[in-house]
Amino acid sequence: MSFEKELITLLKAKYPLIYIVTQEEERLEYTIRKTIETQLDRVVYSWDFVNGYSDLLNSQSAVKNPFEALNLIETLTPQTPSVIILKDYSRFLSDISVSRKLRNLIKLLRTQPKTLIVISYEKVIPTELEEKFVVLDFKYPKLIEIKKELIRLFALINQDIDSKLFDLIANSCKGLTLDKVRNVITKSIVIKKKINLDTVNLILKEKQQLVGQTEILEFWPTNEGFSDIGGLENLKSWLNKRKLNFSEKALNYGLPIPRGLLLVGVQGTGKSLMAKAIAHDWFLPLLRLDLGRLFAGLVGESESRVRQMIQITESLAPCILWIDEIDKTFSNLNTNGDSGTTNRVISTLITWLAEKKSLVFVVATANSIQNLQLEIIRKGRFDEIFFINLPTKEERKKIFEVHLRHLRPESWENYDIEYLSTMTQNFSGSEIKQLIIEAMYDAFNEKRDFTTEDIFQQIKEIVPLAKLDTESIQNLQNLALSGRIRSASKYN
Repeated sequence: MSFEKELITLLKAKYPLIYIVTQEEERLEYTIRKTIETQLDRVVYSWDFVNGYSDLLNSQSAVKNPFEALNLIETLTPQTPSVIILKDYSRFLSDISVSRKLRNLIKLLRTQPKTLIVISYEKVIPTELEEKFVVLDFKYPKLIEIKKELIRLFALINQDIDSKLFDLIANSCKGLTLDKVRNVITKSIVIKKKINLDTVNLILKEKQQLVGQTEILEFWPTNEGFSDIGGLENLKSWLNKRKLNFSEKALNYGLPIPRGLLLVGVQGTGKSLMAKAIAHDWFLPLLRLDLGRLFAGLVGESESRVRQMIQITESLAPCILWIDEIDKTFSNLNTNGDSGTTNRVISTLITWLAEKKSLVFVVATANSIQNLQLEIIRKGRFDEIFFINLPTKEERKKIFEVHLRHLRPESWENYDIEYLSTMTQNFSGSEIKQLIIEAMYDAFNEKRDFTTEDIFQQIKEIVPLAKLDTESIQNLQNLALSGRIRSASKYN
């Protein structure tokens, strides 16, 4: 249901209190007024702390007086249907006099065609008022709204834009507020004197800055693809079949929107690298979610942060959302003394994973599945759970080949990869890479190129993690052998 339809439904159903979370106060107020003007016969009043009621006579007493703002509502003609918009009013809801007055006012609002709408940047509702409000999210502008604004802006600067460039700019603006769209177009004109492909780069930088400001999401570079990962053929095959699932053709075919996958495995086996490779090979932006920061800070911040994360991620769809080491965060959570905030945040995140309709493919990684709650790993949250084991001999050969081809493209075949692969049993992919790097350091200090023997010397000196933590690794391997999770490798 669209925001406009949901708003009209609530107004017709005589909901007394509506709370709307948005970063775009001006666009929201315009949307409310436009929707009511075209679909309902109601008068709209607007209050803010500085100006009071700018469209209500004899209302000077409500200037810088949130309590009086509620008092004046009682003086409105009972027969006149009205909507009262209260801006930034969430800041005053914790005041006992305001809270009590609001609860008393609900009785009146239910008998008259009047509704109060509180507009706020984030959801901050005292416990005693939570059940009184219905909360709506006013999402970022849709593509059609962005295109209308761009048409208006380009008309103002009297510049004709090629249709392909126009569509590219419009799609690039998804996830920005209309104010941000206006600013970045103006910035492009100031810098380049016109609108061109450089405008798209400015938009992408603006989006990166926007995502960075959340402190819990960040754009992540994607320079490696599937070809840079040795082995994991089962997982690669599964992903390749879903590469086109984000296309319009796939949706028309009736394929469900892919939810994502959970990668569980030994440290250093390429789980994080795979998240980057998916984004690279699918030509989609990669967003990394920092769960630690999501739960950090003041009580109440986590709830607004998770809603902000969901809204921004969905506005940038199609995209890949990478949740790294999800097990570490959830195992370290302490729910004592936070008034249930953690449980609500977890519930919001889990519900979104199961019910999201946006083209957001979630890639979560974990070193241990035992620390994850059953609600997260049960079917429906992710399309599949894959186990990434320590590489087999065949996979180690491919890992050596990938790294040596990259480092020595002209002479990589001179290295005895068969021998090195045989000698590196229980080494992870990242440990194999480190063997080569250490061998290069030794050879560089001796002013020569590194050899197979240099790598072998490092094999004798480095103790792989698998030999230090055999019990936990064995538990993971037994879980994969039981068939409860799927193997990412063809050779296991």
